Amino acid sequence: GVGLAVLQAARIAGASKVIAVDVSPAKEELARQAGATDYVIASDTTPREIRKLTGGQGADVAVECVGRPATIRAAWESTRRGGRTTVVGIGGKDQEVTFNALEIFHWGRSLTGCVYGNSDPAHDLPVLADHIRAGRFDLSMMVTEHIGLEGIPAAFDNMIAGKGGRALVVF
Repeated sequence: GVGLAVLQAARIAGASKVIAVDVSPAKEELARQAGATDYVIASDTTPREIRKLTGGQGADVAVECVGRPATIRAAWESTRRGGRTTVVGIGGKDQEVTFNALEIFHWGRSLTGCVYGNSDPAHDLPVLADHIRAGRFDLSMMVTEHIGLEGIPAAFDNMIAGKGGRALVVF
């Protein structure tokens, strides 16, 4: 859900290279449909793979949508010197991510959190609605199944397991 929206937003913003990262090879087609130009299967080598795809530099912007320490760290390490890492995923208060003082200085990266897109609803919702009406932002591509109320528990299981996009409850 959120990751697919981020991919579409990057495309709309004019990013020339949009790299999606996920643990599931099955999500590549959906990611490319959302705007990904490249797809990386998440692993211990993700930052290295992203650097290869960016000519050794790293991403200008990395948006982390999971909220786990390992994925936050991977997003940070995938970002170029002077780049920005934005954490959208919600982690637990007991989950810690550490950085040493030298790497913060050396890389000059920015690390920020983001709640609801850090938006100004009065301004941003009409802009988003315009993108949707114009077909630039496709909500329907994020919905991979339509379910009844009885399907909600299975839809949550699928979401937790990282399967598909999002389910739309129809009743």
